[in-house]
Amino acid sequence: MEILGARQPDVVVGGGGYVSWAPVFISWLRRTPTLIVELDSHMGLANRMLAPLVRRVCLSFDIRRGRKYVTTGRPMSRELLEASPEEGRRRFGLRDDAPVVLVSGGSLGARSINQACLDAFGSGALPFQLVHVSGRRDFEMVKRRLQEGGADPENYHLLDYTVDLPLAMAAADLVVGRSGASILEVAALGKPALLVPYPYATADHQRQNAEWMAGAGAAVMILDEELSGEALRQEITALLQNRERLAAMAAASAAIGSRDGAGGIVDEIYQIAGREDGIREATQGSRDYD
Repeated sequence: MEILGARQPDVVVGGGGYVSWAPVFISWLRRTPTLIVELDSHMGLANRMLAPLVRRVCLSFDIRRGRKYVTTGRPMSRELLEASPEEGRRRFGLRDDAPVVLVSGGSLGARSINQACLDAFGSGALPFQLVHVSGRRDFEMVKRRLQEGGADPENYHLLDYTVDLPLAMAAADLVVGRSGASILEVAALGKPALLVPYPYATADHQRQNAEWMAGAGAAVMILDEELSGEALRQEITALLQNRERLAAMAAASAAIGSRDGAGGIVDEIYQIAGREDGIREATQGSRDYD
């Protein structure tokens, strides 16, 4: 209350985490215009509690209908929007004469995906270039297994973590990973995906995310309990060998991808602030927001 009283904001925006609940609620009590942003396909507890109070709810997925609900898409970083395949290949030392598959399970990693990737590609030559971001938790185990199995040193690129994941996605012909809200970044880049939903996600929302992308023809889904090295190898091999299908998936991904989520949210902020006259001035041109 002290901070809000001192700053006297025109609009208060909540990002969906539990920390956002108090300032948005107190702003509602103060009759300050409020807006919340939901990045996932399942509204978290804080946003579910705040939704009846706020003037606008900006959604990344089209999961609610009503006057106050607006599907704006997810805000994307400048690094993602400006990432190019050429720059991505240079950054990770990748050649132009072979396709690229990116496997990533987040900063901690996804153990079932790491294990399947090792079983599928951890020994022998590879007909494509694999960028495997294992996560820091499993990195030493994955590294040891690759050394013991005699993995292809030219085509198997192992990293524990990278801040340049947008460049890795841009370089990839196929993205393999979980299906959290990051799939919106995959779609924004127009990339086909092979998705393995995290089975313990709240309200099984990762499966819903994967089904949304697969239903659009942009992804293939493998359930975590059905994932194995053989299943992963078969799916990746089949996709890379069918360039026509891969191109169709990329086109479908680009069709459902949104690159202007930040611009849409800014429009809504101006509207609830009663500043409709400022929307076009603020958002004209490339609508390039940080």
